Amino acid sequence: MRPYIVVVPPMTRTAAIATLGCKTNQFESAALEERLTAAGWSIVPFEAGAELVIVNTCTVTAATDSQSRNLIRRARRLHPACRVVVTGCYAQVDPQALAAIPGVALILGNEEKRDLLRLLAEEGDGAVRVSAIRDTTTAEVATLGSFAERSRAFVQIQNGCDAFCAYCIIPYARGRSRSVPAEQVLQQVRDFVAAGYPEIVLTGIHIGGYGGDFTPVTNLTTLLQRLLTETRVKRLRLGSIEPTEIPDTLLDLLASSAVLCPHLHIPLQSGDDAVLARMGRRCDTAFFGALVERIRARLPDAAIGLDVIVGFPGETEEEFAHTHAFIASLPVSHLHVFPFSKRPGTPAATMGSQIPGEVAKARAAQLRALGEGKLTAFAQRFVGREMEVVVEGGKGNARRGLSRNYLNVRFTGGEELIGQAVMLRIVGVEGEVLRGELL
Repeated sequence: MRPYIVVVPPMTRTAAIATLGCKTNQFESAALEERLTAAGWSIVPFEAGAELVIVNTCTVTAATDSQSRNLIRRARRLHPACRVVVTGCYAQVDPQALAAIPGVALILGNEEKRDLLRLLAEEGDGAVRVSAIRDTTTAEVATLGSFAERSRAFVQIQNGCDAFCAYCIIPYARGRSRSVPAEQVLQQVRDFVAAGYPEIVLTGIHIGGYGGDFTPVTNLTTLLQRLLTETRVKRLRLGSIEPTEIPDTLLDLLASSAVLCPHLHIPLQSGDDAVLARMGRRCDTAFFGALVERIRARLPDAAIGLDVIVGFPGETEEEFAHTHAFIASLPVSHLHVFPFSKRPGTPAATMGSQIPGEVAKARAAQLRALGEGKLTAFAQRFVGREMEVVVEGGKGNARRGLSRNYLNVRFTGGEELIGQAVMLRIVGVEGEVLRGELL
């Protein structure tokens, strides 16, 4: 009798990546995933209990620090023997707090995360590899071949920030502002266009400062002009941009281009000048209001989104009322409202007259209600018009997508449309969501 031969397939190493925070973190997690896959790892959902779990953290508030710690503990509950690697902004600014959590195998700073594979092989459990990021003078970012989403791909053009607003830890977590060379940005966009992505989003921590660290100095508008003339990108969207970094030349380019999305996300943070001064912001409400009016005049259909923090230390009822009235007067479409959360290590965390949490939450609710009304009114303007929508997903034959001016649209269509740009006729509005029909 011939013996049985049993062929045992090689064990597949499994890894999961949990990402908190901004689009820059999402881009960097995509780079980590691509490197792990190339090295033979199988990427699985977080809840599957992988052998290797990477938590790419955010540290913008104390609440996000808590979320990161909870993810680490949950990973160990799902797979008690897993190796947990913690990276990102929380790892950068407070690695020792993370090292004290049982089960953390490796802590990597934001610069070290690109060396994940090498450090996994070289370092024993408990290692901390976090460099002084403020000493870093160049932006070294990965070039990706694909992106997790089928509809949009993010391209990182810049990292770091020099603003040092009183509430913000990011300059310490991400280092000084530094730009990705234009040729690398152009090539990454070309690669994503060739891969079939209908929309590219330019991301960074402070993209309006693009090129200021180069010799000779350049700027974001010049980069955009090159992207429009030297690539075949069909739809290009800007990430968040500071109000002091939106010159008329940029608005003119947005108004004249069929490729650039009419969408600007601008941090306001407060509508009261005294609060803005305490925050260390670099413009007042008069400047901001005039900017928004110029944007609306040049780009009548543009989405204009604002970030606002309520309950900043010392914010009186009168100061909050100024913020509410100021935003109510602005022709904006989207509000992103955050109750102030103390972040240890920032000047605001030690300021007097801290606002009770329930007061900040109540103020946030008032502004969110204002924002919902503005978004609904903005959406209603497009009923009866035709819009290009990038299809993002949905279930059954119910599809959802995003318009060029950042409106969510629902319509009926097949799964083959996911990841495509389609033309719709807008037939109605349900709350803040448009209803469309395929043309």
